[in-house]
Amino acid sequence: MASKNLLTGIKNIMEANLKDLNICVIGLGYVGLPLLTELKKKFPSTIGFDINKKRVLELKDKVDSTNEVSKEALELISDSVFYEPSGFKNCCFFVVTVPTPVNHHNVPDLKPLHDASELIGSFLKLGDIVVYESTVYPGATEEYCLPILEKNSGLKCNIDFSIGYSPERINPGDTKYRLPNIKKVVSASNNLALRTIFAVYHKIITAGVYKAASIKVAEAAKVIENTQRDLNISLINELTKIFDLMDIDTNDVLEAASTKWNFLNFKPGLVGGHCIGVDPYYLTYKAQSLGYYPEVILAGRRINDSYPKYVASKLIKSLLKKKFSIDNSRCLILGYTFKENCPDTRNTKVLDLYNELSNYNLKVDIYDPLLIKSINDHKKKGLRFIKSPKKRTYQSIILAVPHDEFIAQGVSFIKGLLVNKDCIFFDLKAIFDKKDSNLRL
Repeated sequence: MASKNLLTGIKNIMEANLKDLNICVIGLGYVGLPLLTELKKKFPSTIGFDINKKRVLELKDKVDSTNEVSKEALELISDSVFYEPSGFKNCCFFVVTVPTPVNHHNVPDLKPLHDASELIGSFLKLGDIVVYESTVYPGATEEYCLPILEKNSGLKCNIDFSIGYSPERINPGDTKYRLPNIKKVVSASNNLALRTIFAVYHKIITAGVYKAASIKVAEAAKVIENTQRDLNISLINELTKIFDLMDIDTNDVLEAASTKWNFLNFKPGLVGGHCIGVDPYYLTYKAQSLGYYPEVILAGRRINDSYPKYVASKLIKSLLKKKFSIDNSRCLILGYTFKENCPDTRNTKVLDLYNELSNYNLKVDIYDPLLIKSINDHKKKGLRFIKSPKKRTYQSIILAVPHDEFIAQGVSFIKGLLVNKDCIFFDLKAIFDKKDSNLRL
């Protein structure tokens, strides 16, 4: 049974008809910023917090390096973003949207979650609600985050405050599926909090809000969404290798198979980003801690993680067949972000491809028009980024990330960057007609 403290706190929130609800979004990246802008429209007192001072100052100047929100939205929130948590004291509804990466051993890195929970805990009051949106393994919210909140606040969950989990479903760079028109899953530690969390998200989500049976169910639903996609792509990547040995064009096969109504038309390619290339490791980590070794999921991860090496070997073999000297050859990679038309470089597998090719002593340049403003940052990491490619310069070109700009420029522009017609254009995602490229997968 809910305590008097909890009943009073949540009753006050509901009786205010939510309009005066003081919400704080912690983490203003690809997930947090769109959420902040939508909440701000319905709840004027909403504020945003991020420990990255540079990011906050850019938002105050109405600049969004992620390109996820409009100028009008930036105008709305520019005076409500902070890198100092002083505004927390007035908030009663916290939403955590910090990143949840993995380390170089593919083990979940929960430090951002730890720090956010510790910070919120020091401001937590009677009746407050804390909702986590960051992708985690099932159980993390209650087993990992909750004890930190209780320790730093001196309060008890479901007696003094409540927690919830609502998995983010943001798709960076997607102009069709935006936060309001993607159905939202919500869950909570008690029914009173669930009603409140549902009411808050219902105000901003036009696609509808679904109440999950529990916090663990909501966490599990999120992590399998991306695991399923990862496995589907790994199957196609493996089929690509098999069909290549048979001298069969994978895209011809997919086109034929897609004539069946229930065929899932996934494409082969590099699998990076903060979700598909990371989230399965959260599930496998938890499974292994319970004594179960997940064979299928980890097999899919191995296939996708090894794909850059396969692509590199394909190009090197093709150059050797054409009698090119690898040591004297130059290669241009078009696109560096983890997906098309999005400046997000987190966990991009183009980096792995670049390193594999460089290991063969190939001289590799990278050109990505979406990253011109941050080109110096990438150069500092030792990467050979260029501001614009020169004609008749390269013995090979890989179209790794098919930004709209590359497609609009056309295959004639790309081929014009090659030294001559005997050089190799590797259309990695089969964007152009088959006759226009030497290689494609």
